[in-house]
Amino acid sequence: MTRPTPRSADLDPDLVLRAYAMGVFPMAEHRDEDSVFWVEPRQRAILPLDGFHLSRSLRKTITSDRFRITADAAFDQVIALCAQAAPDRPDTWINPAIEKVFGELHRRGFAHSVEVWDGDRLVGGLYGLALGRAFFGESMVSRARDASKVAIAALVARLRVGGFELLDCQFMTEHLASLGAVEVPRETYLSMLSDALGEGAAGLASGAAGVTADFGALDDFAAPPEPLAPALTTSPPVSGKVIAQLLTQTS
Repeated sequence: MTRPTPRSADLDPDLVLRAYAMGVFPMAEHRDEDSVFWVEPRQRAILPLDGFHLSRSLRKTITSDRFRITADAAFDQVIALCAQAAPDRPDTWINPAIEKVFGELHRRGFAHSVEVWDGDRLVGGLYGLALGRAFFGESMVSRARDASKVAIAALVARLRVGGFELLDCQFMTEHLASLGAVEVPRETYLSMLSDALGEGAAGLASGAAGVTADFGALDDFAAPPEPLAPALTTSPPVSGKVIAQLLTQTS
């Protein structure tokens, strides 16, 4: 289900926050399109936080610490990488206006990213929006085998620790289904969203309320820096072993 297409100049942060609080999100027809349209799928993909499928091979990849995993350390780089064309995705729906507004939402503390690094090279990640106890996954990217799966696994662990209740994946894909995502009707989704926003829904719809869940709670599990190490401007990475352990814990 789509709605009229405003010009990108109308895409301001408060408008986006109100839209997500109502279950609607913006997309562009293609990367260079100047306008966006609002989407409200009849079937919504969600990933139950207690239903993530951690395969044996993915667990091995995560615990090997082959990748370094961070959060909110390179938001602009992640969204730019998500917006890039690739052989398996010649065009994207992330136009400059969407990229710009999410950058502003990140600076306001609403939008977040998970980064996957191979050494100093960003090889995967994802970004999304946090409202109340809901997280809306926007886009993910992989430039190395299993990098996007590792990013989702790290996100689910982070949301579980942070007290989130809903992970919205928007549209179902085979990739998401293999990780435990399911589809629910729009009415069911809106009920789940209302529960996740709680009493702050009215404030969230106006963009005035803060996030009640804690996206940064997982950072408390990060190993402290070495005494002689340079001061960090972001939290140190959380080890893959910690992430895997959190994903296998039952509530």
